[in-house]
Amino acid sequence: MKKNDKKFMTLALIEAEKASALGEIPIGAVVVYKGEVIASAHNRRELDQNPIAHAELLALQKASEVLGSWRLLDCELFVTLEPCTMCAGALVNARVSRTIFGAKDAKAGALRSLYAIGEDPRLNHRIDVRSGVLAQECSTLLSRFFSDIRQKKKRLKEEE
Repeated sequence: MKKNDKKFMTLALIEAEKASALGEIPIGAVVVYKGEVIASAHNRRELDQNPIAHAELLALQKASEVLGSWRLLDCELFVTLEPCTMCAGALVNARVSRTIFGAKDAKAGALRSLYAIGEDPRLNHRIDVRSGVLAQECSTLLSRFFSDIRQKKKRLKEEE
């Protein structure tokens, strides 16, 4: 783990909190270039009614705009939940150098849990992948979000 990994993951957690406040699944992402944050985003699928409005993809798009290039060779992505296959593919295609995630995703994780897309030698680019940075904080945020949803559904059912 690099010395600023926790600092940048904390910023990703702040983005995740923004998503939660909007009723979105609380996932946040931050792109760092040469030690500086150049982009941040959170999930917006429900707000935008867009299946690809994942925090990672939105952050990559912003970073590309800032750098004026789709190649993000010297960039690191910090994200609160392990990326899915779509996002992992985008990370490879964007040539992101390093991806750091907090919580593993046993159902959809594509960098460690189900697949290792970022480290697959058959692909044209490999990503240095690190997991578990502030994992407990990331997991707790997600668990609390889904617990709240279940409680709301239970209350609605009881009111019927």
